Amino acid sequence: MMNQHPYQACLEACQACVVACDQCAEACLYEPEVSMLTDCIRLDRECARICSMAVHFMASNSRYTGSVCELCARICEDCAAECEKHADKHEHCRLCAEACRRCADECRAMVDLTDVAHS
Repeated sequence: MMNQHPYQACLEACQACVVACDQCAEACLYEPEVSMLTDCIRLDRECARICSMAVHFMASNSRYTGSVCELCARICEDCAAECEKHADKHEHCRLCAEACRRCADECRAMVDLTDVAHS
């Protein structure tokens, strides 16, 4: 049995965020006012990409993990802010915003851990 990864909470938050962002982007494409959701779709896709990248960097214990997760937190915050604009009308946007906020929090906590470990 494998030991739990030191960044397990962040890994799981990033993976959940990838799923939420992909589901949100896909759902947005089928909304009647899709043209009003283009920024949401774009940020969903960018957020899913950076979260996926962060997972890879954490899993391989890259020395750049902290930098990638710092950027990930920023993009997650931007995506959450955009999704929150539509959360009252679209459940998928509300769920995505929640996942993005959790991921941003976990990424920031992980960055703090790596900063301490590398000092």
